[in-house]
Amino acid sequence: MHDNIFAAPRDRIGDFSFDDTVASVFPDMIKRSVPGYSNIVSAIGMFTGKFSKPGTALYDLGCSLGACTIEMKRYAAENCRVIGIDNSEAMVSRAKEIVKGYKGNAEVSIITGDITDFDFEPSSVMVLNFVLQFIEPAKRKALLKKIADALVPGGILILSEKFRFPDEKIQDTLFNLHLDFKRANGYSELEISQKRTSLENVLISDDIPTHISRLKECGFSHADVWYQCFNFGSIIAIK
Repeated sequence: MHDNIFAAPRDRIGDFSFDDTVASVFPDMIKRSVPGYSNIVSAIGMFTGKFSKPGTALYDLGCSLGACTIEMKRYAAENCRVIGIDNSEAMVSRAKEIVKGYKGNAEVSIITGDITDFDFEPSSVMVLNFVLQFIEPAKRKALLKKIADALVPGGILILSEKFRFPDEKIQDTLFNLHLDFKRANGYSELEISQKRTSLENVLISDDIPTHISRLKECGFSHADVWYQCFNFGSIIAIK
């Protein structure tokens, strides 16, 4: 379905929520809003093929409609189990149906839950694909520490985020290029403005140095950006 959630003027704009309305248009929304999204999802499958270890769990944390879950299922090593977790029941119910239609090497479970309060099984691949930015900043380090503790030696976390940049000129340039990306994908000025307002208190981004230093503090031996398009990108962290 076409995303026109913010196409009509609103008297009051509440905080953005991953409800039924968003779930119904999510594939269109993400394609038109997040530059490089499809490249990141495809590469997550490739990372899974390289780093997944037989008999371990693979987690898609904040799985939404299961795009990364599907790629992980496709490339998983023998006897792995892919577990998608999301706190939106609207997303989970749709994801369960979508994932069924794809073949792969692994059993898949889609669960409704809070990833900050979840006991992870030993894992070789974990994914946070544009999810950490929606977690309360005070809870981010504890979540990353739990992820690092659950990963087996040599396991990886793929962390994709909207980045903030300390250099004001770079921040403004990339921010405005992202707006141009949205305009080129058919969003009106009203849609862009109203959605930005709805996300102001919900999506809180960090800069790249903060991400890297925090990952290393949480127990990852290696961490760096492997992909970036404008102010969106993805980090690989290896335990």
